[in-house]
Amino acid sequence: MKHWFSDGAFRTIIRNSAYLGSGNVASALLGLLALSCAGKGMSPEMFGVLVVIQSYTKAISDFIKFQTWQFVVQFGTPALAGQNIQRFRDVIAFSFGLDIASGAVAVLGGMLLLPLLSHALGLDAKSFWLAMLYCTLIPSMTSSTPTGILRAVDRFDLIAIQQAVKPFLLAVGSVIAYFGNLGFAGFVIAWYASNLIGGTLFWWFAARELRRRNIHNALRPSLFAAARQIGGAWNFVWTTNLAHTIWAARNSCSTVLVGIILGPAAAGLFKIAMTFFDATGTPAKLLEKSFYPEIMRLDPRTKRPWLLGLRSAMLAGGIGILVALVVVVVGKPLISIVFGYKYLEAYDLIQVMLSAIVVSMLGFPQESLLFMAGKQRAFLVAQTAASASYVVLLIVLSHAFGVLGAAFAYFGGQCLDVLLSLIPTLWAYRHRCLLQFSAPIESNK
Repeated sequence: MKHWFSDGAFRTIIRNSAYLGSGNVASALLGLLALSCAGKGMSPEMFGVLVVIQSYTKAISDFIKFQTWQFVVQFGTPALAGQNIQRFRDVIAFSFGLDIASGAVAVLGGMLLLPLLSHALGLDAKSFWLAMLYCTLIPSMTSSTPTGILRAVDRFDLIAIQQAVKPFLLAVGSVIAYFGNLGFAGFVIAWYASNLIGGTLFWWFAARELRRRNIHNALRPSLFAAARQIGGAWNFVWTTNLAHTIWAARNSCSTVLVGIILGPAAAGLFKIAMTFFDATGTPAKLLEKSFYPEIMRLDPRTKRPWLLGLRSAMLAGGIGILVALVVVVVGKPLISIVFGYKYLEAYDLIQVMLSAIVVSMLGFPQESLLFMAGKQRAFLVAQTAASASYVVLLIVLSHAFGVLGAAFAYFGGQCLDVLLSLIPTLWAYRHRCLLQFSAPIESNK
């Protein structure tokens, strides 16, 4: 481990992860407070409806949106390293244009689909119109250009601040709705306002950082003109978009599918278990967010980025084991205190999903390594196979064993995801000498 920390890139990953971790710790605690207020302030059925509404809008945005932050990191980071400011402007302009276009399509699609799915989602007339209001948040959910900009310019501290502000507002609004007895409508409005303000803050941080670096006129949306200046732009964004859409079917839609198959109350239990899963998997997410920009500065033909990925995976896996042990000890009493005894069944789901935490943390570097190697299509194939298998498992096991079966399906899906992504990752490593390295190109500013 001492030798690992002699690597400057590894130290940078840890440092940036620490920045993000400071925000995520606050985010996790405040998120639990918000869920606690919502769970205690409403019946399990209405809490489940609120969760379904939020999950529905997030699922729509995940299906439609492009992973523009990955595009900014993939093409913008080398441009900045080579002081090619004009190319960096083109990257941001193209990314911004995609955010606007996908956001418009997503909000229209979400509103048009909602009347068709409202009965299956368990929404009555009042809940339906509140869900329609929530759909107007979808454009802010589809935008990831700001976080890509902040990652490319190494401002993970600002990302940490934004990640703490949004759940803080969510927690404050939920506390007000709980103690003010504002009911279901009060919680929907509080969650809506916190998401809207949090999303706007990201754009403000990104714009301010660009001005500070004298990178002007970058936030001007452009699709076709900017894409012509960036070789492989459309290929990359469509491939990553499809991969993320498939990921959304496996993750964001899980709660919605559980709600459709087993009802809103089961969806609420599954959401609580997923909240614990997301919280315990935070270290891997933090490492991934700082890992990807860092390896884009390295030559994939050398062993260095691959060894960096292996070290990061081992570190994340070790942390995952420790976190899982902590959850086994404190999970049950924590659910009782935070959500109440009526939600204790969620602990059984968490126990099943704990092993998936370690598996997913061990496999976190694979996506970034495949993108670095230009093998995003191989990652797409792996995601497709793993996610299709997971959806089948979720439907079959939920019907057979109820909400506990959904937890087993999630564990199986995580294992398939890591194993199927490992195959192209090992192939890319063994044939790394054939990979291309886009060295930073100097240009006139």
